[in-house]
Amino acid sequence: MKRTLMDILVCPECKGDLDLNIAVEKNGEIIEGSLTCNACDQLFPIEESIPNLLPQDMRS
Repeated sequence: MKRTLMDILVCPECKGDLDLNIAVEKNGEIIEGSLTCNACDQLFPIEESIPNLLPQDMRS
């Protein structure tokens, strides 16, 4: 995931702002980490550079 994506991402649950937590970054690409909603505290994982913004009950 590129950092610039943060300019357009919002929480899919409540439309709140998201905080980016980076675990692994390589060549400007966020490989592993998470996005946390400031409003409802939902946590969305970033795995293999892909943010998973599905609701908790729909994730595998």
